[in-house]
This record gives sequence, structure tokens and C-alpha cells, in this order.
Amino acid sequence: MKTKIFAVAALFLWSAVPAAAQSGGLNGPSSVGAELDGDGLTDPQYRSTFPKNVAPGWFAWKDGLAENGFRFSIDYLTLGQSSDSNVGNGRAGGGIARFYGAWQATEQGSLTFKVEHRHAYGTVAPQFLGLNGGALSITGTAFNDNGTMLTNLFWTQRAANGNWTLQFGQIDVTDFVDVYGLVSPYTGFQNLAFNTNPTINAPNPGLGIAGGVKLGSNFYAVASVADANADPTNPDFDVFSHGNLFKSLEIGYTSGFDRIYFDNVHVTLWHADAADDGSRPEDYGASFSAAWFIDNRWMPFVRAGWAKGTAALYERSFSTGIGYYGRNTDLAGLGLNWAEARGVPGTQFTTELFYRFSISPNFQITPSLQYIDNPLTSAQSGFPILGLRARVVF
Repeated sequence: MKTKIFAVAALFLWSAVPAAAQSGGLNGPSSVGAELDGDGLTDPQYRSTFPKNVAPGWFAWKDGLAENGFRFSIDYLTLGQSSDSNVGNGRAGGGIARFYGAWQATEQGSLTFKVEHRHAYGTVAPQFLGLNGGALSITGTAFNDNGTMLTNLFWTQRAANGNWTLQFGQIDVTDFVDVYGLVSPYTGFQNLAFNTNPTINAPNPGLGIAGGVKLGSNFYAVASVADANADPTNPDFDVFSHGNLFKSLEIGYTSGFDRIYFDNVHVTLWHADAADDGSRPEDYGASFSAAWFIDNRWMPFVRAGWAKGTAALYERSFSTGIGYYGRNTDLAGLGLNWAEARGVPGTQFTTELFYRFSISPNFQITPSLQYIDNPLTSAQSGFPILGLRARVVF
């Protein structure tokens, strides 16, 4: 393979989150910073303190480390799904164990890390249940059987005045590319149609650089360049030799930089190089997202995307819906999606309804119902998928 020089010359932009989470830099709801700090906006009233009440010494020790600049968590997520599709297995289950955190090494610099182990309980992982059942649909995003993965190991550098942020290292572009308040598959919707836009051929976590800058008091921009061939189960520096890259640029508007993924309207442009071995064609596209947090309770959203090639899941996609946040950090969501795939006749419609029941800030249970109408890869009229997700944080 001809050696290429990996060079980046770009204006890297700023994407803020609530003040408590800024140590993570470019943070969306599924990023390490957001997982460690919460949303910073609501005034929650919890039902329980579990598991803090059964291991107070452990959490006190963690709090002591946090006071000295090192914050971390260990969590476990499990998801079971059941479908009455007349093809495929009909059932899927899987879990994710994660160790993640951030070290505030200097006043303006921090190191973020996340190691995961993703596993299926049976022959089909939830991520692939829709595909297994005859639909062109990712029904349990992130719940696959990839094994041990290094998904984050990057340095964040911020301007003293907060005007720009830069990240470089092992990054996950889905932490900040085309995100909104309900994007996290760990705490929000489970179907990819309502997570990172399914028309974006986002790469797996890998070597990359990303950053952002404020453009006045309400506008911002975010850009990234990352390894399009990344494999977080075997991280390496091959991008320096093959030069196959994913690039993105987002321009957005927010009501305030402490609410950037709550009150947010943006346009995202992206491009992914073809793989040199022919396993992935070149692809590029654009997406639009508008979401607004009304009264710190209601979040209506509209999201759309278009892709040129066949590498992304869909060629065209349009989603709309609403989320409702309760004082006890319960979260309800309803999403509707319309999608077309290049080279596949027909139009597929997806609906998802979920309710995240927060027993405590560290223990959540989320039942869900998805319905896929006119699945693109089978002759069925449609089928439902019942799901149950749980998460416990230590």
C-alpha cells in the first residue's frame, strides 16, 4: 500500500456542555463527560440511593479521588429484545461492561479514557435483531458482540476563556457528530434511526482529532478528522499509512453554551474515503437536526439526512418525535422515522416508544417498544420488538 501522509489543517471548533462536564471537551449525551456529570440542568428527586447505600465506602473513595482531579465510573448495561418476525431468531440479548473516566491533569487539559466489553448472551446480539428479522434496522445500537474495545483515550485542551476546545487521540465521533439530547443508546432511544443519524457512515472509535470554536454568543462549529478504518478491538496507527479518513463539519445554533445539546439546531456535512481494500465505498452526505428543551421537560425534535453512496445504512432518513424528562430523572421518548436505502426498493417506517424508569441516578430500567413497518429486506408487512434495558453504575 502506498504510504500517505496524514495531515490536518482545519479550524477546530468548540462544543460545550454544562459547566460541570466541560472537562470532557466535545461532549454529547453518550460521551464520558456527560456520563460522569449528568445534564446539569434538572433538579432531580430520586426514589432511592442504590447502589450507594450498599457500598458507601466505595463511593466515598471515588468522591475523594474526584476532589483531586480523577473521576471514574464502572457500569454494566444489559438489553433483552423479543420480536415476532416470521424470519430470524426472534430473540436477542447482550451486555456492555464499561470502565471510563477523566483525569484533570492541568487547569485547561485533561485525559479521557473508556474501555468496554460488549457481548451477546446468545447467537444474536440486540444490535442485529432487526437485520436478523428481515428489516434494514439497527434495533439495539451498541449492544453487539465485539468483545473488549478501547473506545476513548484522548487528550483535551481548552482555551482559558472557553472559546475553543481541541481533542486528539482515540476518539468516538458519535460522541459529538450530529448529536442531540436523546441520542444516547445507553439512556435514550435504542434504534439507530433516533441515535447518530443513520445516513452518516460514522467510523468505529479510532485515532482522530476534533475540535470546536464559538462563533459569537450563540453560534458554534465542530469539525473532526478520524480513521475511517478504525477497529477499537485492535487499536493502531494504520491511518498514517493508508490515509482513509472520515471528515465532518457541523455549524449550529444554541440558546446558550451550557445547553448546547438541549437547545440546538445544526447542519452537518461529512465525507468518508473508500477503503483501499475495496471493503467500503466512498460516501458523503449532509444532515439536519433541530431539538429544543421546553421548560426543562419537553424536547421535540426533527432530524433528517441524505447520503450519496451505499456505505451508510440509509440513503435518506427523516425522524421526528418528542422526549419528556421527569423530576426524578425518568425519561419518556416517542420517535417516528421514515427511511429509504439506495438500491433497495420501498420505504421503511420505524416507531420507538420507551420509558426510562430511574430508581436512582445509578440504577435505571427502560422498557421499550419498537415497530418496523414495511421492512425493506423481507416481504412482511411489519413486526414489533419488545425490549428491556437496565443500567447500574458503580
